Amino acid sequence: MTISANASLAVAVGTSLLLASSAMAQEMTTIGPRTGDREFSLSGTGSSDKDFDNSSFGLSVDYGWYLSTQTLVGIRQSVNYADVEGDNDDFWNGSTRGFADYHFGQHAARPFVGASLGGIYGDGVNDTGIAGLETGLKYYMLPTTFIQARAEYQFLFDSGNSAEENYDDGAWAYTFGMGINF
Repeated sequence: MTISANASLAVAVGTSLLLASSAMAQEMTTIGPRTGDREFSLSGTGSSDKDFDNSSFGLSVDYGWYLSTQTLVGIRQSVNYADVEGDNDDFWNGSTRGFADYHFGQHAARPFVGASLGGIYGDGVNDTGIAGLETGLKYYMLPTTFIQARAEYQFLFDSGNSAEENYDDGAWAYTFGMGINF
C-alpha cells in the first residue's frame, strides 16, 4: 500500500509541476499587448517618378494605450514632404489626429480596423479638419515587437456639413512601419 500511495503522490506532484511550468511558459510567450500596455510605432511612406524629379515621403509616429487586448486609442503625428519638378518651393504638411483601433485575434498576425479625427496644416493645404477610416495588419515578430501595414481613407472638412459633402472626395494614405508594446 505504501508503494502505491508513494507512486500516486509522485505522479500527482509531477503532474502539478508539469502543468504549472506549462502555464508559466505559455504566460511568458504571450504574443501582443495586455490591457493597460502602451504602444509606440514609427511608419513611413514615399514615392518618386522614374527620374526622381517628383518625390514625396512621409513619417508617422503613433503613441497609444490598450483599453483591452483588442482596443487601442492614441494620438498620431504625421509629417509629409513633397518636391515637385518645376516648382521652386518644397511642400511640407503635417497632421495631428486622435485614433481608435480594434484588433482581431490573439495570434502573431492581427488585422485591425479603426478611425481617426484631427487637423491638417502646412504648405499647399488649408488648415482644416481631417477624419478617416483605417484598416491594417500587425505581425508580431517577437512577443512585444511588430511590423505593420496600414491604409487610411482620409477626407478634409471645416464643418459638419462639409464633412458629409467631402467624404466622397477623400484620398488613400498608406504606411508601413514597426512598433513595440510596453
